[in-house]
Amino acid sequence: MAKPMKSPPAYAPSSVDHALRLAQILQVDGAVTVSAAAERLGVARSTAHRLLTALVFRDFAVQGEDRTYRVGPVLALAERARSDLGALRAAAVGPMRALADRFDETVNLGIRSGRTVRIIASAECTRTLRVGSREGTVFPAHLATGGLIELAALTDEEIAALYADGRRSPGEELPDLAELRRELWAVRRSGVALNRERTERGVVALGCAVKDRAGATLAGLSVAMPAVRYTPRMLKPLTAALTAAADKITGAL
Repeated sequence: MAKPMKSPPAYAPSSVDHALRLAQILQVDGAVTVSAAAERLGVARSTAHRLLTALVFRDFAVQGEDRTYRVGPVLALAERARSDLGALRAAAVGPMRALADRFDETVNLGIRSGRTVRIIASAECTRTLRVGSREGTVFPAHLATGGLIELAALTDEEIAALYADGRRSPGEELPDLAELRRELWAVRRSGVALNRERTERGVVALGCAVKDRAGATLAGLSVAMPAVRYTPRMLKPLTAALTAAADKITGAL
């Protein structure tokens, strides 16, 4: 039996419909200008600009120096097989919850997309003073714990290409490549990334890689806590627990 044709909703705010259509255009075409977006949607340039600005704010789009809008980290992440992400989340839920309960601190799982990392799962702790869930949040990869873990899996040449000036979005701050290379070398050597208030003031996080069975890095697993609770003595037990949790996730994939 043939599937019935979809009918438009009885009530769909035009701004919502236009934003969704723009997201579709970005995914299919890869890039769009304000003029092209206005023409495709049949709206004024000012309206198209407001819609694109909203998509940039929510990380569905990014604007290049040539003023062209391209796919942002949210849509880029959506391009990955949904089943793969679903399998990763399903495998991570148990180990993340156990890790959060053991230390009573919040645990995050992040996926890198280009120069950003997006938190795709969080297991929040129960303390009154705590780092809340960051699920859905996007951070610059070179500042975030999970981002550093995943960047460490790249070669120096890949890092240089990733952070080439020509790809910078307006207002985006690029890292000092020499300093970043030193940091990533330390991550590769130790297997963990320690983040002292780089992403958020008053937050310390420690992370390690979640790998597939072939040894390729899939994601960054991290424990985040208020800086006032962190002491260097926690580094060894946290590292051991993080590594064990990451291994359990790999085993469950």
